[in-house]
Amino acid sequence: MNAEKSNLTRKVTIRFKPEEYTKVSVSFKTTTKKKLSEYIRYVLLEKPVTVYTRDQSVDELMAELVLLRKELSAIGSNFNQLVKRLHTASHFQEIKSLVLQTENDQKKFLEKTGEINLKISELSGQWLQE
Repeated sequence: MNAEKSNLTRKVTIRFKPEEYTKVSVSFKTTTKKKLSEYIRYVLLEKPVTVYTRDQSVDELMAELVLLRKELSAIGSNFNQLVKRLHTASHFQEIKSLVLQTENDQKKFLEKTGEINLKISELSGQWLQE
């Protein structure tokens, strides 16, 4: 048992208006504290409270990267399938068709990597300004 918890012998009851409780609850949820009572005790005793913060630009970047990763993964799968079919192709027309498809996938891949580079440039510009 924690020495600090074993010293908690005094109980205090406090009542909040609904909007006050909502405010306290929202603030509590942004901290690293596990229990509301611990959070309230730290605030009342003016002890430091660690608060989570979120950077909206990072959230946006992550959403963009998740979408781009899915698209790049699909392009990569298509490319691998085309290469396997190309290795087993025996007719010139079939080989020609597969090469054209491969060129299409290469174009899509280059477009997506261009989007990634553009997004990284935009976000790095935002971060460097702050």
